[in-house]
Amino acid sequence: MGNCFPNSSTKSKSEISPATAKPTSAVTVKLSGPPNSLATSYLRFALLHKKVHLRFVPSEDEKPTIHVGAETVSGSQEVLLRYIEDKFPEPRLMLWKFNLEGFDEATPPIVKTIWLQHRSMLWHMERMVRWSEDLAARGGRRAVDPSVGTPKMEIRKFAKSYSQLHEIMVEHAQMEERILFPVLESVDRGKCKSANEEHGRELPMMNGIKEYIKSIGVMMDSGVCSEELFSLASRFKSLQMMCKAHFEEEEKDLLPMVEAAEMGKGKQKKLMNQSLELMRGTHSNVCDFLLQGLTPQEAMQYLDLLMNFADPNFISSFICQQDIAG
Repeated sequence: MGNCFPNSSTKSKSEISPATAKPTSAVTVKLSGPPNSLATSYLRFALLHKKVHLRFVPSEDEKPTIHVGAETVSGSQEVLLRYIEDKFPEPRLMLWKFNLEGFDEATPPIVKTIWLQHRSMLWHMERMVRWSEDLAARGGRRAVDPSVGTPKMEIRKFAKSYSQLHEIMVEHAQMEERILFPVLESVDRGKCKSANEEHGRELPMMNGIKEYIKSIGVMMDSGVCSEELFSLASRFKSLQMMCKAHFEEEEKDLLPMVEAAEMGKGKQKKLMNQSLELMRGTHSNVCDFLLQGLTPQEAMQYLDLLMNFADPNFISSFICQQDIAG
């Protein structure tokens, strides 16, 4: 299982995305290729995870090319990805088989997708819990990290981050209710009752936190609001515990049923396409945020799922424009 709750961070309690992480290698890698190519964007994402100095040079060549010193390598996406892995072993990106959490190539893609979304949401939830606790411990006073800005600026950043997480969580729940649960109910009626009830309990809490953050931002105009910040941290902790138990229940009781339903490849692909279409907002607006909550290996696996099952025009509309692409 991936590292869901990393402890290291140099930016207050927020994550460092591949696009903003400082290179840790002195090596400069030059990547050339069509700027609107999915393969080029995929390779740029991989290289940014390696934290090398990356120079991207747009070109009209059909295939991307990588230059490292005197070495020049061109070829398919898989050939170049293997070169990147061999040249820069850490962090390892590719498993070549999907064996995270015991999955394999026979595991339905929608199961892999939901599991990875759970990992990302839990990571971001843990980050929000720690950030809210830090805010409360400081009583709303200025953070040590100067890049966070004033307390008012920090609350705005906090609100934006939670808004992104909220969007993913809402669309994820809607996708399960409209796409996954009906399939499972068709083979075992009543099986998804508990999960639906969990969604019903979580949504009001999620919406309430969003409004509470707004009210704290307003209250900060008139001074420090320590009591409200402690209440906010408590609310986040409660939501985290509820979501963690909910996800564990789904992964234990519901996701195995998708494989047990013995759907053909065609049905699996249709289900996957429907789920991605329903989560169009997530992938169009906050895909980089979603990927930031995953380990490098998990993020590459998620991109593989998108590129293998989603409509190419839809994927191109946001993958080639994301900040993660450099």
